[in-house]
Amino acid sequence: MKHNFKLIEPKWQKRWQESRVFEATDFDDRPKFYGLVEFPYPSGAGMHVGHIKAYSSIEVVARKRRMHHLI
Repeated sequence: MKHNFKLIEPKWQKRWQESRVFEATDFDDRPKFYGLVEFPYPSGAGMHVGHIKAYSSIEVVARKRRMHHLI
């Protein structure tokens, strides 16, 4: 299946902007969350599959928590 990104992206970007889902608020009363992924070793050159595994998990957790607290 081929996706038409030029059609899909503007639709969702508009929706996200209207809902202000990614807008940060100073001094927000919601519970704070700090997620840290270990930094890559400085000797590593470029990204590899291990980085994707480590970094994508915290992205999923952060997004789930953000969406949960918007309800």
